[in-house]
Amino acid sequence: STLAEERRRNGRDKPWKLDYVGVGNEPWGCGGDMRAEYYSDVYRRYALNIKTPRDNTPVKIASGYSGARYDWTETLMAQSAKYMGALSFHQYTLPTGNWERKGAALGFGESDWIATLAETLRMDEYLTRHSAIMDKHDPAKLVGLYVDEWGTWYDVEPGTNPGFLFQQNTLRDAVVAALNFNVFHAHADRVRMTNIAQLNNVLQAMVLTDKEKMLVTPTYHAFEMYKPFRNAVSLGAELTAPSYALGGTAVPAISVSAARTAAGSLALALVNTDPAKPARLAVTIAGARPAKVSGRVLTAAAMDAHNTFEAPNAVRPAPFSAARRSGDGWVLDLPPKSVVVATLE
Repeated sequence: STLAEERRRNGRDKPWKLDYVGVGNEPWGCGGDMRAEYYSDVYRRYALNIKTPRDNTPVKIASGYSGARYDWTETLMAQSAKYMGALSFHQYTLPTGNWERKGAALGFGESDWIATLAETLRMDEYLTRHSAIMDKHDPAKLVGLYVDEWGTWYDVEPGTNPGFLFQQNTLRDAVVAALNFNVFHAHADRVRMTNIAQLNNVLQAMVLTDKEKMLVTPTYHAFEMYKPFRNAVSLGAELTAPSYALGGTAVPAISVSAARTAAGSLALALVNTDPAKPARLAVTIAGARPAKVSGRVLTAAAMDAHNTFEAPNAVRPAPFSAARRSGDGWVLDLPPKSVVVATLE
């Protein structure tokens, strides 16, 4: 074809391998202000005409909604599921829930801390209800649910270009990331891809740069600490724990995720959401008596502790040594406002 010849003239003989194709982006808003019925028809039109060889077929991704717009998912799954490889979902965490005044990235108090965690934990309800709709139309679970935009969104830092969406990244963001990881793991049967919205300098970034300078953020450390969960098998975990509450808001005091790693050991991720109180957790494993626990902990003295170019290692993981044998299990002591990822062997 003429396009193939143009590609060859540009220096590429063979077709590029494209793994994923998203058909539109947020068509319910900035991507076209469409109705679900109209977008569904547009999606089918384009999905049908993405022509590729059989050995080079990308996953075709329909654009889902954000938050609790379950009617959008219902319409797309009812009308277009057989043309989809995946349905996307966007969800940002705003401490206030108000797009006009989202909240500050630094200098916040405990009321903002718990409000942020409560907002981000709504992810579990959203995924549960969107997945239930998908199960109705796709009981074989052929269509993946891709959370391809998520993360915290605060007011931009004073004195910065508002269009660049630069915000500092604190221990609170690492806790938010870990809470979302645990939610995603719990929905691994349907949620097959998740993508934090930005990498460098924008929103909940993992890397901040300034000319030749670069640092990694607490969110980066949360991602790096969860590496044992790569290529792992999600395991069920039962947790009995109190709530952490402030005012009229309450969240679980502990969040957990467990998995069997590719190497055969047990990975255990724990989040203590309480910024003031430590937590003691008794861990028992049905059918196993691990002899060793090793891991790392991420915490800091202040809720808004963060890394700067002057102090790039103010927030970073440390070895986790607060584990001791107790009968057939283990007892783990979690510091306040902490993320712990441990391996049990």
